[in-house]
Parts: sequence; structure tokens; C-alpha cells
Amino acid sequence: MHELRDFIREKFVGQREESKILIYVTSFGYRHGVPPDSDLVFDVPLPAQPQLHSQVQKTHRPPPSVARYIRSFPQTIEFIDRISALLVYLLPHYIREGKSYLTIAFGCTGGHHRSVMIADQIRENLAGAGYRVKVTHRDSTKRYKVA
Repeated sequence: MHELRDFIREKFVGQREESKILIYVTSFGYRHGVPPDSDLVFDVPLPAQPQLHSQVQKTHRPPPSVARYIRSFPQTIEFIDRISALLVYLLPHYIREGKSYLTIAFGCTGGHHRSVMIADQIRENLAGAGYRVKVTHRDSTKRYKVA
């Protein structure tokens, strides 16, 4: 079946399927629930939660100082490298299975700091590997609940 699909695509569309897959990378906060359309979900438990909420609420992105803080941990770099390598390994298998899109979600507590930085970096790494990637930050605009 997969060979027939590839044959038809090459003859009538003129391109191989590898160039057709679209990867959606999203960040989210667990306090707002896991995105139901996710194919793969990764928890971002490290490093400790930075406490710079007011800056993030203004920009809806971690400021450079927060991104530097998160990257300063060797575990963060190792996490990004390992997840990127896993995804680059898995993507050809998903393509052979006939997937035209894949949604990869990265979650942290609120979806404002760690998951946003990690999702942006994974998007960059996958794009660098030749894949079409879009990134969204589902919860970056949601306000923190005041207890």
C-alpha cells in the first residue's frame, strides 16, 4: 500500500512524501490540560520554574534572560539534543506510515517559560534537519491564577 501511494505521488504530484509532512510543535501548560490533538507529548520538568511572570505576560514569550537561565542547565541542553535526535529518527518512520502531519507537544506547569523555549528550539532543530515545522504556544497568553 505504501509503495503504491509513493508511486502515485511521484507520477501525479511530482514529489516524494518526505517533503510533504508538516510538523506542528506546540507548548502548553499542564494546569490548562494536555492538547488533545497531540501525537507525542513531552514533559519539560527541568530546570526549576523561573519566577519572572510579569515579563512573560507582557511579551507572551520568555525574555532572553529567562531563556538563558533555562539553557544554563546542562540537563536542558541534553534534553533538547536527545529529543531532537529521537524525532529525527522517528520522522522517516511516520512518513513511511503515511502521516501527512505530526503534532508534538511540550508541557510545563504554566506553559509560559520552559515549554515555550524548548518548543522554539525543537522547531529550529527540525527545520534545520529539512522538515517543515510550525510552532504555536497555546498557553503563553493565559494569565496566571492568583491564589
